[in-house]
Amino acid sequence: MELTFSLNTAWFALIGVLFIGYAILDGFDLGVGALHLLGRTDDERRVILNSIGPVWDGNEVWLITGGGALFAAFPHVYATAFSGFYTAFILLLLVLIFRAVAIEFRSKRKSRTWRSMWDTAFSLSSMVIALLAGVALGNVVQGVPIGPDKEYAGDFLRLINPYALLVGVTTLSLFVMHGSIYLILKTEGDLQGRIRGWAKKAVGAFIVLYIVLTAVTLTTVPHMTERFRDVPALLILPVLTVLAIANIPREVTHAREFRAFLSSGATIAGLLALFGIGLYPTILISSTAAEFSLNIYNAASSERTLRIMLIIAAIGMPFVLAYTISIYWVFRGKVKLESMSY
Repeated sequence: MELTFSLNTAWFALIGVLFIGYAILDGFDLGVGALHLLGRTDDERRVILNSIGPVWDGNEVWLITGGGALFAAFPHVYATAFSGFYTAFILLLLVLIFRAVAIEFRSKRKSRTWRSMWDTAFSLSSMVIALLAGVALGNVVQGVPIGPDKEYAGDFLRLINPYALLVGVTTLSLFVMHGSIYLILKTEGDLQGRIRGWAKKAVGAFIVLYIVLTAVTLTTVPHMTERFRDVPALLILPVLTVLAIANIPREVTHAREFRAFLSSGATIAGLLALFGIGLYPTILISSTAAEFSLNIYNAASSERTLRIMLIIAAIGMPFVLAYTISIYWVFRGKVKLESMSY
């Protein structure tokens, strides 16, 4: 089946771009959070925390925007996903809250016990968010039980399956790698040297998990390759993604961290693009019966709604991009601890 360009396809692509933006931006600060407890001293942990301090909340704007776009364009998918994954989303909401509170409260008192408690909350919350995101992705890839009424027909425990957990752990390793490379860019001295060692280990762990996940995906969920067989020109994307992954250890070894960070971001974008193309035009696969799956047509809003919302998105997206670029430009450079730092 060839790619058909329409308002429905445009919204599928736009939502994909929003979630890719979130994964690249919030991915590195989740990775930084996962590494936070490796800081040996209070000052090192403050440096690690302040590397993302000015930007972490702005990164989550992409998640909110993506969720809003999904609700506006494909309300049936939004309803089915949020009702089916209700327990998982409540857990995600709780760890998002704890993570935000930990960032803000951590340095309010000089008590060692106080700071250690919030350090642990911040790090564990970051890891759980990354793991849950991967588990959700894994379930979407292999399909979930959806009935003819577009309702999820399973329970929370069904979402915790081996394939989804493998995707979750791989996602966590990807974000840890991404975050460690970002930390090298933001730190200096002995801490930077140790972080460079963390990055090399994180790159190795991710590559191993990526190879395992790819092999398992090709053998257990072959429907994800059908689009690439139908449109051979799309095979350029997995090739570019593999090249981006292969370039990461090369750039880290030669201390070209900015290039490594770009390659890491390209890896995240490539992997999510492969995920989207593998699903298209389906958004939620029904493991019960193929005709119950939700796609960009049977789960979409009216054509008029899609058209109006696309105009609004065309007006609003440049502002989101301008805000993101300006924040990173203003807070570029190495982290320096000051009286107003976290």
